[in-house]
Amino acid sequence: MTAADEEILTDPVGLIVRLVSNVEKHLDTDHIRGVVCNLVRSRAGRRNLAQALHDDPFLLRTGKPPAPFRVAKLLMALREAGAQDTALPRCGECGRPRPYVGSRSGGRWGCSPCFDKHAVCAGCRHERRVVSRDHHGQPRCAKCPDTEGDPFKELAELVTGLDPALDADAVLAALARAQLRPAGQRRLAWAVLERPDLLTGSGHEAPTPATLRFIGELVAAGAKKIVKPACPRCHGVKALSKLLDGKRICRACLARHAAVPCSRCGVVREPATRDADGQPLCPNCLIRDPINLEDCVGCGRRQPVAVRLSDGVRCPNCRPKEVRECGICGRMAPCETSRATGQPWCGRCQQRWATCSGCGTVAQTRSGTWDTPLCAKCTNPDPDFWGRCPTCTKTWQLSPHPCQRCVLDQTVRDLLGNSGGVRPELASFHKALTDAERSDVARAWIGRSRVRGLLEQIGRDERPVTHELLDELPTSKVLAHLRSVLVATGALPVRDERLVLLEKWITTTVQARTDLAERRILHGYAVWHHLRRLRRRLGEGHTTHLQALNVRCHVTASANFLDWLASNGLTLGTCTQAAVEQWGSAPDVTYRDETGHFIRWSVQHRHARDLTFDTIRWTGPTSTIDSEKRWDDARRLLHDNSMPTQDRVAGLFLLLYAQKIATITQLTVDDVQLGEESVTITFGAAPVVLPAPLADSVRALIANRRGKAKIGTPDDVPWLFPGGRPGHPIGDDRLGLRLQKIGLQPRQDRSTALFTLAAELPAAILARMLGIHIQVAVQWQKASAGDWAAYAADVSQRSRRESTAMSEGLQPPDSSPSGTSDGGC
Repeated sequence: MTAADEEILTDPVGLIVRLVSNVEKHLDTDHIRGVVCNLVRSRAGRRNLAQALHDDPFLLRTGKPPAPFRVAKLLMALREAGAQDTALPRCGECGRPRPYVGSRSGGRWGCSPCFDKHAVCAGCRHERRVVSRDHHGQPRCAKCPDTEGDPFKELAELVTGLDPALDADAVLAALARAQLRPAGQRRLAWAVLERPDLLTGSGHEAPTPATLRFIGELVAAGAKKIVKPACPRCHGVKALSKLLDGKRICRACLARHAAVPCSRCGVVREPATRDADGQPLCPNCLIRDPINLEDCVGCGRRQPVAVRLSDGVRCPNCRPKEVRECGICGRMAPCETSRATGQPWCGRCQQRWATCSGCGTVAQTRSGTWDTPLCAKCTNPDPDFWGRCPTCTKTWQLSPHPCQRCVLDQTVRDLLGNSGGVRPELASFHKALTDAERSDVARAWIGRSRVRGLLEQIGRDERPVTHELLDELPTSKVLAHLRSVLVATGALPVRDERLVLLEKWITTTVQARTDLAERRILHGYAVWHHLRRLRRRLGEGHTTHLQALNVRCHVTASANFLDWLASNGLTLGTCTQAAVEQWGSAPDVTYRDETGHFIRWSVQHRHARDLTFDTIRWTGPTSTIDSEKRWDDARRLLHDNSMPTQDRVAGLFLLLYAQKIATITQLTVDDVQLGEESVTITFGAAPVVLPAPLADSVRALIANRRGKAKIGTPDDVPWLFPGGRPGHPIGDDRLGLRLQKIGLQPRQDRSTALFTLAAELPAAILARMLGIHIQVAVQWQKASAGDWAAYAADVSQRSRRESTAMSEGLQPPDSSPSGTSDGGC
């Protein structure tokens, strides 16, 4: 590559300015640069102009074609700016310099008299200048207009006959809006009269785009029987702006038809350009191409161009912004002037999506305030002010480019589709992505390299999408989240992922044993004991984090004990009680209780003999029971509105009702009964009435609950505490961390709550109300030294106290079984 070729690619404007300044002495370089930058704004156009002037610099002095029409436009723009030394463009036919010329194919340009050729008029049969053409396409001069019928009157009669909702004036007004020139109006009328079915569904076969505009104007005028044509390929009612095989199709279908593999990244999509060898390049590779980067005059680095100013190009970081008060959020920040309102707005407000206070739709904020945002349609309801997305024609925007949702749809089709389009089993997944409430979030997720790579692998694989297919891919958090989205959207069936991962881990752990006897023992302990009990306990439910962790700890403990025996030359069959006591006396012993369980199981199943490992019977909590701290935390959670509602409610369930974190995460909306005066929740077999402050918080949580998953989340999410994965509740470990951040210690606080409740309630009532096992309730009742007789005496006195209070006109005392009341917190 020569130095000139490199300059054309890297700094075409500089080359153009230098060549023009060599000829033109009456304009300075800054003025010439401004003319060039305003005249040609695209990078490719500037390179083509620089290449043409470099190949033939005498064009600036002669102005003679053939040459790209950009050269003629440059010569005319320079003359308007005050140039005197550069030539005016000359007509390619008569050779005269003209202040304005028109373009023709093949690099020709010329004046209007030369391009408006003379021909034999079909009316007078004289050779004269052609002004129009008649119904049969024959030339007509200015003195011989076509008088064969009145196409406008016939068109009005045809349309009003098809659709009585329109009158003749409305039809002619729509015709005038669709085509401005009278000659074009006649051609349009003749085309519709020749094929009336264009107005009733066959518009995709329209000979000119003006016919489609005419149909749109008729529909906008109130037509009922005239319909906008659908794309013959995707059957969607869209803007049919492209022509393929004689039919009008939408922009998206043309892109799919023209899609080819990119010569660099391999993605199949419509090429944005072609390289020097004629190979296709996708838009992403075009943007990332080092040739298309330019030196920023602000930071001096080669970056993508954000804006072109008179002093040079600026990258996105150096784009000039003035620190002003944002018209939406009101803070002082670097702002730009909004084209929609003329007010300054900061970058945060430009990227913000919110629920419009005017129409209630979730869209990008365009005006209003931070508390009352407005979308584009509510900012300016004038439809003529805004443009439309060229693909869907629905989005109100100022940009001529496709909207984010249409770009997202095309991107997903490129990733998942092949020559036959998106496969049926992925149709629901594709719909969930494209219909996401926040299309920008979906685009950002799809744009991640790992997600994009997984979707490309799934799209290229011709096998049906199943869990087994995903299991062949490397395990990662991205794959787990993608799997949950596929399950939530119905593309995959529901599966207990924790149980599947646990089974895989157990298989790997068992297969790692080289001794066949040890492998058989460990397999029996892990699979036939733990997994079998876990499946029986789960039923139709799913494995929790603590349940899977418990099995892993027991299997790890058994494997560690077998390793210790092997290191000491022993096996389970030859292990003695002295060896067990030697192992237990070591200072670095881990998983002591879990290993004891494995030893007792081994003896029970005759893998070992004469071994004992006593268990420590639970006699009560070992840590301090601080009831005052419990009530202080409860008061704080009830009345501190600065904390998230779901954290407050989850913490109160733990403090007041001694619920485990695993139980709280599995609560659903069906477990809560919202009454007009009270709110009850079912933890066990009987519902519990919630005190008023907590009841208000639960009502607010149900009304505003929303997980972090923006893609694939079903509308009828049952979970009271939805999580970050679509269709799943919040994880046990995640909720535990959130409770710790607000000052709670889940294990200690639950022990305190159970101890306090067990001292006040009989074990049977405690188990039935809180959903715990009766034996656990009995143990806690014994540990707290609760007096059942005192409770029975209290119950026997309630009816007498209530009747006395009612006779005196007083409020009866609280008799809730949980022992909590509004005054307690």
